[in-house]
Amino acid sequence: MPRPTRIAEFPPAPVTEALDRLGRNIRTARLRRNMPQETLARRMGVSRFVVADIERGKPTTGIAGYLGALWVLGLLPQMRDVAAPDLDEEGKSLERLRSPRTARLRSTLSDDF
Repeated sequence: MPRPTRIAEFPPAPVTEALDRLGRNIRTARLRRNMPQETLARRMGVSRFVVADIERGKPTTGIAGYLGALWVLGLLPQMRDVAAPDLDEEGKSLERLRSPRTARLRSTLSDDF
């Protein structure tokens, strides 16, 4: 079995908080649908233990597990704006800084022969 990555072993606090929140949200959605963990697991094609890890926000659980749970619960469309380039204000600002500020001068052809 491969060794977990450093970020999975020691995730920064914001990553831990985001995973915990996502896991709690998935659990709440499952409970609102009156769906046992076993049913969600079967529909995802994983074990109940994977679903339990997802709901705990375990950082070593693969992203496919989290997305699979959202898909089964009908919540996957909400992920379409995650990291959307049009919503990346910092990235767009940095890109503007690298862009030329003035248009290049075009060399014009002379009619003088």
